[in-house]
Amino acid sequence: MDDQNKNLILATALSFLVILVWFILFPPPEPDPATQTAPAPATTETADGVATAPGTAVAPTGPANVAEARETALETAPRIDIDTPRLTGSISLIGGRIDDLSLKDYRVSLEDGAEIVTMLSPVGTPSAYYALYGWAPGSGLGLDDVPGANTEWQIENGETLTSENSVTLRWDSPSGLTFRRTLEVDADYMFTVTQSVSNDSSGAVSLAPYGVLARHGEPDDLKNFFILHEGVVAMADGELSEIDYDDMPDFEIVPSEGARAEVTQVSQNGWIGFTDHYWMSTLIPQPGSAFKSVAKYDERRDIFQTEAVLPTQTVAAGQSTEVTTQLFAGAKEWEAIQTYQRSGVERFIDSIDWGWFFFLTKPIFWLLHELNVLIGNMGWAIIGLTLIIKAVLFPLAYKSYVSMAKMKELQPQMEALKERAGDDRQKLQQGMMELYKKEKVNPAAGCLPILLQIPIFFSLYKVIFVTIELRHAEWLGPFRDLSAPDPTSIINLFGLLPNEAPDPNSLMALIFIGILPLLLGISMWLQQKLNPAPTDPTQQMVFAWLPWVFMFMLGGFASGLVIYWIANNTITFIQQYAIMRSQGYTPDVFGNIRQSFAKKSKPDEK
Repeated sequence: MDDQNKNLILATALSFLVILVWFILFPPPEPDPATQTAPAPATTETADGVATAPGTAVAPTGPANVAEARETALETAPRIDIDTPRLTGSISLIGGRIDDLSLKDYRVSLEDGAEIVTMLSPVGTPSAYYALYGWAPGSGLGLDDVPGANTEWQIENGETLTSENSVTLRWDSPSGLTFRRTLEVDADYMFTVTQSVSNDSSGAVSLAPYGVLARHGEPDDLKNFFILHEGVVAMADGELSEIDYDDMPDFEIVPSEGARAEVTQVSQNGWIGFTDHYWMSTLIPQPGSAFKSVAKYDERRDIFQTEAVLPTQTVAAGQSTEVTTQLFAGAKEWEAIQTYQRSGVERFIDSIDWGWFFFLTKPIFWLLHELNVLIGNMGWAIIGLTLIIKAVLFPLAYKSYVSMAKMKELQPQMEALKERAGDDRQKLQQGMMELYKKEKVNPAAGCLPILLQIPIFFSLYKVIFVTIELRHAEWLGPFRDLSAPDPTSIINLFGLLPNEAPDPNSLMALIFIGILPLLLGISMWLQQKLNPAPTDPTQQMVFAWLPWVFMFMLGGFASGLVIYWIANNTITFIQQYAIMRSQGYTPDVFGNIRQSFAKKSKPDEK
């Protein structure tokens, strides 16, 4: 077997091995059922004048049905509506909680009439999820002197929270303090919360403003997939930290927090919150502000909690103070998050899980996003991205394919060396090395383009799986979600019939593959036919099976990724054919195809 075929087998086998290991270690995610809890109220603790944020509210009993439970929970408290171009929901006057929020631009599925995505849910619903603000009492104040999770606020100004109109809530403390909370929201997903307190009592008081995000139980759509981070995401003075939900019960008990917690003191810039696959909520103190960042888990009530507690403030009699923080609650859209980062939220773009290969995933996504903006179709943007990547790698590919063409030219001399060396392997190797050196040929160059595709493939896989821009992104015909596997199958005549394809996780889907995996196998098979099949029967069998093994193995991957692979194979075929022909060697593609279908002669037939 010549060195060209050796290199191709080595590179293909390595690619196959890496993808196989990846497929075994990171199988397609399966959603876990929601954890439903009914937690009891939290309390506030104060130690040495350092305030600790009270946390959550009582979960009333209600219907087991999710829709009925939500409707009942929303009716248990007076509310202020939220209505913006992209958000709808309400604010509970009990606790002043932002606990009812849905995203107008996103639906739970592609089915006609599918409901819009629910982001936040009130206490009393399965997997309650909400934002709560307040003031933790310092020295000289008790719990009844500050608004808590179940305090009923009054509306002082505004009727509906919109991107043009704010609302202000008010609560008068029996100790002579007046608390106000003004809420604003922009046209996307950023809330601005301004808390103030006026001291009309006869003495100075100490108290600390805080913000809390609470989740009752793990989210019901948790993916539990190795490639994706779900849980706490935080930035503290330029250092990013990520904590999975299943790691929070392992926190050490912090007495001052009254629960298992991880506490970080932020000196200037930071934020903390929860991130899911496509959605995120984040507490963001003003840039330059010091605060205590807390990730907390209450194991008794199964509550996950993040807190941003600002320094304790002393308000003299007759004086007032206020503090402004922000709350992001919505979709992890690259463009929106990038805009907020430019406005001062440090490294906010890193709230998207770019992974270890961020130096590849970030530029790949940026380029894909810009192409999508230009073209207006994510499928064609992926093909355009493939063209650009191949153009960038073209100089290396050119050298590789030129080397492969020269290797073909050296075949007669190689055969002569083998005849002269006979069974002397050392003499053969020395002769081959001298020949390579004389002709300036690198026998390993042929596998480099294939090997370079591996990190790019994995980075693009990360981008397609993690970023919301690929969720429900259409291409053409039946391909309406490029983040999902190919929806076509022979069962629905590859999308021509309205029948649904088999479930992507079923054995049927593995057998009755879609049109994209089939095209992938054909493109790999045609790429092989640029070279004659190796003479060794075992090597012939390996070559014959590889395209179809890849076809079935990659059939369950996101269709956007398979589109990239097909486009990459097609462009590689054209490049390799053109370059090898320019070097005086014209691949006999049709001859190699005919040879692969020709009936092999048996020894006694010769």
